[in-house]
Amino acid sequence: MGHQTMNDGDAATDTNSATGVHSYLYGGTSSLVSTLTTIATFPLYKTVFRQQLHYTLVREAVAQLYGEGLRKLYRGVAPPLLVRTLQGTLLFGVQDTLQHHSSRLVPEHLPRPMLQAAAGVGTGVVEALVFTPFERVQNVLQNGKNDHRLPTQKSVLVRLSSEPLALGFYRALLPIVARNALGSSIYFGLKNPVRDALHQQGLSPTASSFTSGMVNSLVISLPLYPLSVLVANMQAGVGQEDARGGLKESARKLWAARQRSVALLYRGGSLVILRSCVSWGITTAIYDRLERDLSG
Repeated sequence: MGHQTMNDGDAATDTNSATGVHSYLYGGTSSLVSTLTTIATFPLYKTVFRQQLHYTLVREAVAQLYGEGLRKLYRGVAPPLLVRTLQGTLLFGVQDTLQHHSSRLVPEHLPRPMLQAAAGVGTGVVEALVFTPFERVQNVLQNGKNDHRLPTQKSVLVRLSSEPLALGFYRALLPIVARNALGSSIYFGLKNPVRDALHQQGLSPTASSFTSGMVNSLVISLPLYPLSVLVANMQAGVGQEDARGGLKESARKLWAARQRSVALLYRGGSLVILRSCVSWGITTAIYDRLERDLSG
């Protein structure tokens, strides 16, 4: 299969972008399949969350979860499962829509990856506005300190509903917007160039797409991981004094709690970054395969 075949998905996107339906459908399908990794690795993710929250060692985080029992191990899994499927639908669909409409407003000589990256910024903002409440609920559920006060997902929803939006469902919106906008911009700006470069080196289309997804996830996750740690700490509490500080105050407290150490800030990062790389590798490979089938 030649290099031109790898770009057929892009051509199909241009041809069908008037409706963009296939981008939403394929994005949702690829992310739905990758939710299998979410289920399989959720205990790992929850271990990392405890490290983000308490900057404990792996064995200490595992001991916390073991002490809480098997029944609570998957407490908080519902929001990420739902989000993962909807995220792919919006991520690829909205990006394709924004790219199509913005292409009419920018100079024709603008490199395609730059246009894709610019559309990714808007996609990340939309994604943050839609999914911040889900992330908020998930982080509250995963915090073991909330088990007695808020034992069920319904009790969490009721409690957050009683708070102002900025303290309730949309707590930590600004760092989430920054993280998602930057992440989506990098992903869409690099996805196809990296994929095509790998294909030119002799990798198969599927292997090129999978590796591109993994590499991009690594490039995104490494610099943006501290924002995820900040979000986790800002969103884990409900109605408590330490859950009411602003962004600047929360960042200051987090940095002080980590003893002003970058190493402590990144504790647990290797595990969640590995999980993200595998998940986005699968998502990218499936999406590109569906695009190739459409163009073929």
